Amino acid sequence: MAWTLVTPSSRGIGFALTRHLLRTLPPAIPIVATARSDLPGTKEKLLSSLNLAESQASRLDLQECDVLSESSISNLAAYCKERYNDRSQNKGAHLRLAFMTPGMLMPERAPDKIEYESALETLKLNLLAPMMLVKHFSGFVPRKSTKLEGVEGLPASAVLALMSARVGSIGDNRLGGWYSYRSSKSGVNQLVKSTDIHLKMQSGPNAMCVGLHPGTVRTDLSKEFWNNTPKEKLFSPEFSAEKLIEVVNGLNEDSRGRCWDWAGKEIPP
Repeated sequence: MAWTLVTPSSRGIGFALTRHLLRTLPPAIPIVATARSDLPGTKEKLLSSLNLAESQASRLDLQECDVLSESSISNLAAYCKERYNDRSQNKGAHLRLAFMTPGMLMPERAPDKIEYESALETLKLNLLAPMMLVKHFSGFVPRKSTKLEGVEGLPASAVLALMSARVGSIGDNRLGGWYSYRSSKSGVNQLVKSTDIHLKMQSGPNAMCVGLHPGTVRTDLSKEFWNNTPKEKLFSPEFSAEKLIEVVNGLNEDSRGRCWDWAGKEIPP
């Protein structure tokens, strides 16, 4: 049996991704979603107005997780191992798709605008949080010996998808600024590559890691820049989620270890 993960899921792109998976995946595929607090309220919002059958709604497994706390991530992983991945209990499931979406943005326009504590928080959330998620969840993907079956709505191989950004590209950096955000997303791209090398050794073609750029999305993270973004380039979270899932479902062996934007175009390192 396959299972999926979206963390965090309480707002923004993670929220939209979770709702999209609830609408489109077969009812037998569990969706583990996370929030730091108010699980009942978050679950109600995630299911609101979707008009799902009971079998579709009941597979939403919302769990508490603070992605800034390794112990919280470790507790979530222990729960998922016991519930879904514990082969000793003949459950034999594999993590087939994980969206790791934590992010924040401090737009420093010059070096003298960098504040140590803000930069540190940016690096913690944008880079160390996905690093710890990779640490605790990369072992749940299928190994080389596993014969994967196709699942409607899921990519052919298991995918760990980390949220990157176009501004994380060093080669594409023509404007400068955004020091902590750019640096953190460049780090994510390196994390993607190193994780993918590990997965290729561990799982062969059965698992990969990629980075994703969602575009400029109408979320709290980008709110300061809505007025300066052309209307056709400012996406709703729902549109971005749909496009990212299309990209992930279109991945092949040549796609691994790289960063892809919402339109399926590669973002250079």
